[in-house]
Amino acid sequence: MENLILYKYTGIFCFSVLLSVLMNTIFLKFSKNLGRRNVDETIVRWSPVSKPALGGISFYIVFLVTYMLYTLFFHPIIEQLSLQQIGVLIAAGMAFLMGLSDDAYNTNPLLKFIVQVSCGGVLILTGTYISFFELQLFNYLLTVVWVVAVMNSINMLDNMDSITTIVSLFIIFCAICASWVSPEFNHFYLTSLVGVAGSLVGFLFFNWHPSKMFMGDTGSQFLGIFLAAFGIIFFWNNKAIGVSDESITKQLVIVLIAFVIPISDTLTVIINRLRRGQSPFVGGKDHTTHHITFLGLNDRNVAQIFSLIACISFILIYLIVNVYKVWDISYTLIFGSWFLVVFGVLFGITQLPKTKKRFKEINES
Repeated sequence: MENLILYKYTGIFCFSVLLSVLMNTIFLKFSKNLGRRNVDETIVRWSPVSKPALGGISFYIVFLVTYMLYTLFFHPIIEQLSLQQIGVLIAAGMAFLMGLSDDAYNTNPLLKFIVQVSCGGVLILTGTYISFFELQLFNYLLTVVWVVAVMNSINMLDNMDSITTIVSLFIIFCAICASWVSPEFNHFYLTSLVGVAGSLVGFLFFNWHPSKMFMGDTGSQFLGIFLAAFGIIFFWNNKAIGVSDESITKQLVIVLIAFVIPISDTLTVIINRLRRGQSPFVGGKDHTTHHITFLGLNDRNVAQIFSLIACISFILIYLIVNVYKVWDISYTLIFGSWFLVVFGVLFGITQLPKTKKRFKEINES
């Protein structure tokens, strides 16, 4: 029986990869100006070349297709979705439409923020919220902050070929790993995770440097809410972690490790921009990815470095979830130090005289 289930998920993954490759091939072949970024506008992206930003559409389509695969493989007779599952579907649809609108019309930032908050509200109303504080109001506020933060950090990280694709893929792998031990495990969630992971692998063929297309805000906003929702379900609220005081620190460590790259990049950008007296919400070529290239590395090297960080993070998550089930403060210090090391190194690179000088030259050119 276990082998049969494994074969089903392998089939879902392979089908998602092939479907993603097929759709993005079609998008690339028939796209002209549709979905292209940096046309007749000041270039903020790292890439100076205008390319189709249609990859995110394939993510969402595969996400919807996985529901049909779920009913085909695990429930021949379509069963009613739970309220929580419906909430995830609605929030994902809202984020997708907002991202699609932004790619087409450069949506007002305030409207984007309102939609992001609304996505958090939908998750809360349908039962997906962080259970961390005793006072429920604080849990709701933390959930909204988490959703908005993840959606924006994933969007901000989409500044160089393949980076967001790779990071999101490994976060999904971490969620799959955590889902196996979670009381919240069900085939609908795992099918969604496996399907979107397959869509990212398929898209990576077009997004690896030198890329042929971008995912656009359509992709980054969808991935943002998708990762935020499953982060709540399998990282923040995973009851398999335990209910003791020590387990609270274990939850935080898992969240920090799984999202180490987007958190580190976003914090670094915010700190540096505030120190320069700039708004942290305006795009720029001052991300950790950019500063690494200022050291003399190329875009592909940056992707390889972030892949290594993400891979190590996944291994640590696996150890925390499957090996170190009895938790104490020493494990918090040991595993938590990985986040501090990654953040410290990435932030430190942005403070080097060489990278600061190069950043200043680019801004003045």
